[in-house]
Amino acid sequence: MSGSSEGQAAPETMRAFLLTGHGGLDRLEFHADWPVPPMAPDGVLVRVAACGMNNTDINTRTAWYSKAVTEGTTQLAGKRESAAAEEGDGAWGSSQIEFPRIQGADICGEVVAAGAEAPGGLLGRRVLVDPWIRDPSDPSDSSRSRFLGSEAHGGYAEYVAVPAGNVHPVESSLSDTDLASFATAYVTAQNMLDRAGLKHGERVLITGASGGVGSALIQLARVRGAIPVAMCSAAKADEVRQIGAEAVLPRTPADLPGELEAAIGTQTVDVVADVVGGEAWPSLIDVLATGGRYTCSGAIAGPIVPLDLRTLYLRDLTFTGATVPAPEAFGRLARSIEQGEIRPLVAAVYPLERLKDAQRAFLAKEHVGNIVIQIRPHAA
Repeated sequence: MSGSSEGQAAPETMRAFLLTGHGGLDRLEFHADWPVPPMAPDGVLVRVAACGMNNTDINTRTAWYSKAVTEGTTQLAGKRESAAAEEGDGAWGSSQIEFPRIQGADICGEVVAAGAEAPGGLLGRRVLVDPWIRDPSDPSDSSRSRFLGSEAHGGYAEYVAVPAGNVHPVESSLSDTDLASFATAYVTAQNMLDRAGLKHGERVLITGASGGVGSALIQLARVRGAIPVAMCSAAKADEVRQIGAEAVLPRTPADLPGELEAAIGTQTVDVVADVVGGEAWPSLIDVLATGGRYTCSGAIAGPIVPLDLRTLYLRDLTFTGATVPAPEAFGRLARSIEQGEIRPLVAAVYPLERLKDAQRAFLAKEHVGNIVIQIRPHAA
């Protein structure tokens, strides 16, 4: 480790999975002796217990963010996850990914060392890591934000070095793997509902409701006193109801207004929270009430969709994208966990050495909730 520090002495090397470039699963390489990352004077070193998986892992590896890509996440995976970033736009933001890169943004672990300029009281604490690394001179400037596992090394390794301000101690009886399921999915969902201004008593239609963000949207909508209506496959409907969905509609209903009326007594909703996009997208916009709001943080079924601008302006609709949350968002998540307002939904846990198998399962979309990578064997 570089810089002054205190705490446990970390080894010089660690187990880690490296992304070596855009492409298929063959671009992921396991190393048993990768160097432990250096710690900044104002940073901390976290021994990772578990790290949750999310769509950014897949999208970054496959260069799905490139404008040259028009397929959905799973369709692109069916083409051997071929890279399409030759034009230099394969990253989510304005900067390019530097390879090799350790991915993984949803980190639960223990602070084992702290830089000389880091605040006290963090050593030995179990923490969740805010994956958004912000410019300390202007934390609210989202254009300067970097994401763990993308612009900085993440948690698919035994250790990660992050700014001290990014770690949040959490007092909870939940396991490490449970806690690792929250970060990206729940902060993303929280950000979507914030941007849509979801209020008590309003109806919100949630696509991809069985996934990590979708299941988080259901729970967080209930916390706000709203009425969540879920869309997912019939095989997952019972589990989705158990986490708070008022009603569960088919993933691609033939008659969405009719399905809504049968389920909740009205053909319209106040908010659509969408992570799917794709061919069915126009039907989502058609069921928004006048003055309704659409918010989006993903497009796993396809990013290119048709829009009739007359629908947008004649019905006074509001559209918002949701990527970088407000600086205080992660602290709110930590408090919600400690207060028991939300619960984890872990579908499967894989050891680090089986990261490729975990990504295959993630892409199959047969799970409900989140898939977590267990870094330490006792991180149960």
